[in-house]
Formats: sequence, structure tokens, C-alpha cells
Amino acid sequence: MASLLDRLKVGFHWRGDGPVSFADVTEWWRDPVVLRDLPPALAALVPGAPTVVIGPASRGTLLGALVAAHLGAGLVELRKNDRVAEHGPEFLTHRLPRSYHEGGALLSFRRALVRPDDRVLCVDDWIETGAQALAAREMVASIGAAWLGTACVVSDLPAGSPVAGTLGLRWLLRADDL
Repeated sequence: MASLLDRLKVGFHWRGDGPVSFADVTEWWRDPVVLRDLPPALAALVPGAPTVVIGPASRGTLLGALVAAHLGAGLVELRKNDRVAEHGPEFLTHRLPRSYHEGGALLSFRRALVRPDDRVLCVDDWIETGAQALAAREMVASIGAAWLGTACVVSDLPAGSPVAGTLGLRWLLRADDL
């Protein structure tokens, strides 16, 4: 695991200045060792045997697919601002608060993709506020499926955040480590 964490740190860069700075993780996807070792590392963070991995678009879906393949589970993409979702009852939707950095994005997935007997693991690259994972958790709960927890590469939540407890959040690195 130390090698994976070292590689994640080396492949990470803060870009930009002041209010326009952002986390650049694109080198992670170029490193074949990270691609090989990250799925089992994330899967091991949350106890239980998921039947479905849910990943917020876009990097959460990328990671979610890798973790789902590693676990032999299905994948559900948590889509953002999907025009189709606004027009059909077959979609479950949740609007994020306006304060969310994407200005109140609409999250959705097809209801039929998560079933009441599913055990759901949420996977993402970075948890800053937990808004997307909290929305996913609420949507999963409305179906009656079991929420196993959330696994992420980087947690940017403050230490002791109640959101982390609500999500069952586990992480490989803290933002302060980068």
C-alpha cells in the first residue's frame, strides 16, 4: 500500500492560483500500477460484499468501474445534469444545494439499476463536501437498498466531520497529505 500512496502523491498536482486553483489527478490514470492497485485498495476500505458500486460522473464512474470489476459487482453511474432524467419517472433524481460548486447539479440514475436487495458501495476520487455521496445515499435509501459506505482516494472533509460518519466514509489520503 505504501507504494500506491507514494505513487498517488507523486501523480498529484495543485494547479492554478488562489480561487482558481484545482486538484489535478490526471497522472493517476496514466500510471498502470495505480490502475492495478487502486481498485483493491478502495474495495478493502469498506466492509461488506457490495452487489453494486455507484460512482458519480465522471471520475467516480471511472473508479467505480474499476472497483466493480475487481469485486465482481455491477456499476451504476450517478449522472450529473442528465436531460433525460428530467423527463422520465424511471429516473431517480436529487438536486444538489446551490452552494455546491457546480451550482445545484441534478444527479440521477435509472431506478431499475438499484434494487431493494442490493448492497451499495459508493466510490469517488475526492470528497470535498460529501454532497454527491450524501445524495447517492439518500437515493439508495429511498429504494430500500443497503448502504455499505463510501470509499474515496482523497478526503477533504474536516477531521471529525459528521458527514464522514453519515457516509461511512473511508479514504486512502487526506487532502492535507498532498
